[in-house]
Amino acid sequence: MNSLPVPSAAFRLEPFTPPWGLRNPHMQSVLANGLRPQTGVSFRRQRLDTPDGDFVDLDFADVAGASWADLGDKAAIVLLLHGLEGSARRGYACETYKPARGIRAVGLNFRSCSGEMNRTAYLYHAGATGDVALVMNWLGNQFPGVAKGMVGFSLGANVLLKYLGEREDEVEGQVATAVAVSPPFDMVAGSQAFNQGHGRLYARLFLRTLKEKTRAHTALLADKIDVDQVLRAQTVAEFDDALTAPLHGFRDAQDYYTRCGAGRFLPGVRVPTLLLRARDDPFFGDDLHLVSQAANPFLVPGFTDHGGHVGFLEGLIPRRFWAERQAARFLAHYLNASARGS
Repeated sequence: MNSLPVPSAAFRLEPFTPPWGLRNPHMQSVLANGLRPQTGVSFRRQRLDTPDGDFVDLDFADVAGASWADLGDKAAIVLLLHGLEGSARRGYACETYKPARGIRAVGLNFRSCSGEMNRTAYLYHAGATGDVALVMNWLGNQFPGVAKGMVGFSLGANVLLKYLGEREDEVEGQVATAVAVSPPFDMVAGSQAFNQGHGRLYARLFLRTLKEKTRAHTALLADKIDVDQVLRAQTVAEFDDALTAPLHGFRDAQDYYTRCGAGRFLPGVRVPTLLLRARDDPFFGDDLHLVSQAANPFLVPGFTDHGGHVGFLEGLIPRRFWAERQAARFLAHYLNASARGS
């Protein structure tokens, strides 16, 4: 196995030390999501048509004083992948764009997540890497010779790791580095955590919007799935059994989780990739051991005792978000090295 490309100065994570009052994982998961501002960034939208007659929307992020125009044609580019029922304009996305340290940022809105429903029955899921490949190829053609990185959150982090691990030949020379924030490694274990205790409360929030989209898409979906069964789903696993699996070629939810969980793709990752996960993440089961089992020197574990799910809130006054800052630092570290030919 190749060794990890190391720039002239080794990367070191800053410690995550939330105050005692912010160490509860549920407080982290909920509070951080609500407190992340969506200000300070403006967006330019670009629509790409997909080969199957659908589309995906890209949001190019311009930060005051560091817009794409300000940074110039040589600046590195990072593609952001959002989480379940999120978008490229969510708070964690904006917090990532702002401290990007001289990097141009663009977010991919998964199908149905840009504010406009897509044209086909195909939606998105944790293993859907086709649109990511389409976008990365497009970025490569539009901005040749520019170092490129990727960052994903939650479901988007799973998509990212699957993309890197299953398409290593395609990724080579196209992606210089990546960061996965709060990724699931074992989606089967994650489903079990999501379907009991506090997990069911989070699941209800996601199910509300997922069912709304199902209703809006009924005309396209009715001959492919049992819409009534989808709308009766009480857990995400039941929703995946009724919609995600049959719509996207999986036998059932278990088959979907088994085939798409990021853990099985970790050995194939061949670019420096930072993995940020809290050990108290309430969305997932005990799956961090899969990282060490992968025995892949390209993976840089950044596991913290606290932080919840996409939380990592360091303080309230001022508001400080650890994960986005570490992601920006890591990306800049390796993208700058790539640009120098290190």
